Amino acid sequence: MYYNWEELEEAIKGCNKCKLCNGRKNIVFGTGNKEADLMLIGEGPGADEDIQGIPFVGKAGQLMNKAFIGLGIKREEVYIANIVKCRPPNNRDPEKEEAMMCINYLRNQVMLVKPKVIVLLGRIALTNILGEEYKITASRGKIIEKKGITYIPTWHPAALLRDETKKIDFWNDLKLAINILNN
Repeated sequence: MYYNWEELEEAIKGCNKCKLCNGRKNIVFGTGNKEADLMLIGEGPGADEDIQGIPFVGKAGQLMNKAFIGLGIKREEVYIANIVKCRPPNNRDPEKEEAMMCINYLRNQVMLVKPKVIVLLGRIALTNILGEEYKITASRGKIIEKKGITYIPTWHPAALLRDETKKIDFWNDLKLAINILNN
């Protein structure tokens, strides 16, 4: 358990708990407002994120930024993190063991941010945070309350690049998160 951002980030920088550390250029710690009411959690960094050390800066992130702009959300006002902090090779899904090695870092981030709403971006984020019994297709767009936090699972922005019909769901799910915060 880390009680401040600096110690947590230093711990992650020095982490070698799983094999993902071997291929990383940078850890992808997280970005945004460290006191945000809204937090978004993805699965893991891609190539662009690994190079820049910032989550969601590639094509999927650019699409997410467009949704933010359309909804009047400033990226700097939310906090964005991932299940794993190092890039899985060839953008594969993080393996269960890799996610388990990193999950306490993410839990620590959630504890420090204290968000009111967490948007879970895709299947990997959903199952690692809420459990394997949750399925993204069945859970997407639903409000799930656990331990004083409201979760809203939605499609990962990369899925929107593959299937444009999911953009409306994604938009509506982000709008739902904003509406919860505004009420």
